[in-house]
Amino acid sequence: MSTRSDFGTISTLLSDALSQFAKLFQNEVDLAKAELAEKVQRVGWAVGFLAGGAVLVIPALVMALFALSAALMAAGWSPAISYLVCAVGAAAVASALFAVGMNRLDARNLAPRETISQLEKDKVTVKDMVR
Repeated sequence: MSTRSDFGTISTLLSDALSQFAKLFQNEVDLAKAELAEKVQRVGWAVGFLAGGAVLVIPALVMALFALSAALMAAGWSPAISYLVCAVGAAAVASALFAVGMNRLDARNLAPRETISQLEKDKVTVKDMVR
């Protein structure tokens, strides 16, 4: 048989549990914000590396390609073949730069792993509290 006192104790415990859950949830939201801010910063750096690489490599690559083409022509190659070989070399360098940039933007590296892990732990804790 339950008494009014037991009902008050249960409601107090439930209220405390919900209050603790609300605090826990707010802490998780704060953690997610901090972690996502870090990930956004990483994306910013990755974009900066892509842009910096693209801007800085163009003039150097053009000069290197002209020098290589001139060397190939001096060695007896036809101008068309010399320029084609240089274009293929430039495409290889560009591919490497884009691969590095895309690797840094990989969604798996940007997922908020810590927050997801902590939310899983909190889910278990809340289930235990309700029991």
